[in-house]
Amino acid sequence: MSNYKQEAYLKEWQCMEECAERMLPVIGRLYRENNVVTTVYGRSLVNCSAVDILKAHCFARQILDTDLSIVDTLPVLEMVLRLELATSRIDIGKLTVKYLKTHGKQALDGFVRNELAAINTGRSAILSAPQDVVLYGFGRIGRLLARVLIEKSGSGEKLRLRAVVVRKGGADDLEKRAALLRRDSVHGQFNGIITIDKEENAIIANGNLIRVIYADSPETADYTRYGIHNAILVDNTGKWRDREGLAKHLQAQGVSNVLLTAPGKGDIPNIVAGINDQLNSDEHIWSAASCTTNAIVPVLKAVSDRFGIQSGHVETCHSFTNDQNLIDNYHKDFRRGRSAPLNMVITETGAAKAVAKALPELAGKLTGNAIRVPTPNVSLAILNLELDEATDKAELNQYLRDISLDSPLQNQIEYTNSPEVVSSDFVGSRHAGIIDSNATIVQGKRCVLYVWYDNEFGYSCQVVRVIQKMAGLELPCLPA
Repeated sequence: MSNYKQEAYLKEWQCMEECAERMLPVIGRLYRENNVVTTVYGRSLVNCSAVDILKAHCFARQILDTDLSIVDTLPVLEMVLRLELATSRIDIGKLTVKYLKTHGKQALDGFVRNELAAINTGRSAILSAPQDVVLYGFGRIGRLLARVLIEKSGSGEKLRLRAVVVRKGGADDLEKRAALLRRDSVHGQFNGIITIDKEENAIIANGNLIRVIYADSPETADYTRYGIHNAILVDNTGKWRDREGLAKHLQAQGVSNVLLTAPGKGDIPNIVAGINDQLNSDEHIWSAASCTTNAIVPVLKAVSDRFGIQSGHVETCHSFTNDQNLIDNYHKDFRRGRSAPLNMVITETGAAKAVAKALPELAGKLTGNAIRVPTPNVSLAILNLELDEATDKAELNQYLRDISLDSPLQNQIEYTNSPEVVSSDFVGSRHAGIIDSNATIVQGKRCVLYVWYDNEFGYSCQVVRVIQKMAGLELPCLPA
């Protein structure tokens, strides 16, 4: 009997793996030729391996409380390929489940055509021309933004990374910039091929020509000489955080909008993707807030909408950052001058106050502090909240689980009930924050929530979502 099971399990796996492998070229063609992003209950299948596709189907079990078979989704996907689709986002999982509920009362071809009729209008682009993007600064966040933007280049008709701006570090600057993009000690190797073009002083990443431009100040750069126009410039340096400083970028030829990857000062709008991202077209300078603000605001929004929040305290255990010292040395902040890999360092965070810029209803209700800890990436936010309405652990967790699985905050909030996870398990997470449900504490109106977040990659994904908003890239999502 055991031998029978052994063979049965192996055959089942091989069948699923074959189906996933047949999906790969279809997913690729839809993305490259039609700019169609295929998903399974919110999980993107673009640039995934066969195993990743199977994992996405496994994830759907959390929503459906039953298995979603790749044997069922494959013919639906193949039928989608036959259509002449406009740029869109199609959830193959939802489409398959919807079809299965018809119990075969309608032919698959007719069903798919009917469900996708709104976008079965021929190949077309949302933007009249690709949106140029320039990265000013090429450090930790800059290089991760480059990875995400390159990954999303598709047919090249949407966002297009055209240049990075840095100060020249030496004769071999180009080679070193390419090497840092190619390999990363935390996030691993770049998924693709990177070469350099010395004649153009450019990095070629998966066919994307990215010029490396040297400039000492924002206003002196002329991007139009490189064919760059109306660009969204993303400032990753953090050197300028107020309107006066960031406005220098708008003096450069070829730049129309500026996005800061740090909390903005003064009246600069601090945007958290998924929350307050209905942008004013009259504004040209934006901030994507901080990684911590992005991690906690969606969770706070969800909790506030359902239970109300009277007050709270946010404590973050934050991985050390590049502004700290490897060993004890001079620093403008006494504690941050101490060795980052050897100490936990108490410091300040403006995330609690910054929440009010995205959620005005929580103004004055939150305090915050931070502890820098000796890990290179992935942080933990602890939300100690006093609610308006009493609840219990099961109810609160179930609510947050539902929010993470199927809601407008699906891309921002992830949920885990695993008793095994530690910080390194969340390296590479594309969500703003991940609820650790096993750690949730509830006593009447008081609750404590633990939210993990990849303060580098997860934040970078949020920044790209803001860039998409700035560019007017709103992909229709089907089925509804």
